[in-house]
Amino acid sequence: MSVLLSDLQEGILTLTMNRPEAINALTTEMLRELSKAFGKEAAQPEIRVVVLRGAGRGFCSGQDLREFEGKTLSYKSHLRNYQAVVENIVNLEKPVIAAIHGAAAGAGMSLVLACDLRIAAEDAVFTTGFSKIGLIPDAGMNYHLPRIVGHAKAFELEALSRRIKAEEALAMGLVNQVVLAESFDSAVAQLAAELAQGPTKTFGLIKRALRRSASATLEEMLEYEALLQEVAGRTEDHKEGVQAFYEKRPPNYSGK
Repeated sequence: MSVLLSDLQEGILTLTMNRPEAINALTTEMLRELSKAFGKEAAQPEIRVVVLRGAGRGFCSGQDLREFEGKTLSYKSHLRNYQAVVENIVNLEKPVIAAIHGAAAGAGMSLVLACDLRIAAEDAVFTTGFSKIGLIPDAGMNYHLPRIVGHAKAFELEALSRRIKAEEALAMGLVNQVVLAESFDSAVAQLAAELAQGPTKTFGLIKRALRRSASATLEEMLEYEALLQEVAGRTEDHKEGVQAFYEKRPPNYSGK
């Protein structure tokens, strides 16, 4: 049985972490499969949006510590597997949705934070987790978390590793939306479909711009925006958007 299920329908690639017996705890095998999926597979032109979710009763409980039981582990070497996944998610020039139900803990929460949009079921629970076993957060959490919730709140969440329920996560900006459990699948599908029908290349350029803004000055961003706008202005979707505006109809974006 594959540890990562892949399903493509109408431009939406759904990747399902598939170790439900362990709340989808991450192994070296799963990380390598995720890296491939967010790399070559997700880059295919027919894919317009990616949804990342977990099978069974939760999203992801973090690293499977049993994988290294009795072994001498080089954390620096092992974390290259996480680095590849996180970089591929962030660098993918298409929207990535984290669909979270149940637990998102440790490195599982790191994967959530790397995604562009986060939609949570009302039963979702988040915890950084690392400090509970004497480790610092990794897999990009120290980059993404303070940019989402601020430095002080990030330290609180990382140091205390307390459990954050869905509504509290929404209030602090950890997730974009919380929905009832019975509405979760349909809400995820609706959001993914809306993005899949949008101007895909524009979404990719937005991701580039926001990533650059983390370290750029205002002057540098103004120049970079002008550069990206030149690229956006040459897309087929821009032409279609303008034509649809003139014709007073919904645009029919091709993602090109």
